[in-house]
Amino acid sequence: MTATEILNIALIITFIVLAIGQILAMVRVVIGPTSADRILALDTMVINALGLVVVLGIYQGTQIYFEVSLLIAMLGFVSTVALARFLLRGDIIE
Repeated sequence: MTATEILNIALIITFIVLAIGQILAMVRVVIGPTSADRILALDTMVINALGLVVVLGIYQGTQIYFEVSLLIAMLGFVSTVALARFLLRGDIIE
């Protein structure tokens, strides 16, 4: 077995594991008992989406996906902070 075949198998397994994680996070968003659980699940979904984009970039061998992953990470962080502040204070901007 060559290194390329092993890399392709590892990438397929990674896609499957990240997709399962994404589905489980979606379930937590739907049935989360508290708002904090839902915010945490949304943040987990952002991280899983980030992982899927990076793995897709590795699989296709293009660099544009890594720039997209940086944008997703920044937007995910800002949205998580905004939702957490809204949950704690009821207002985002003071």
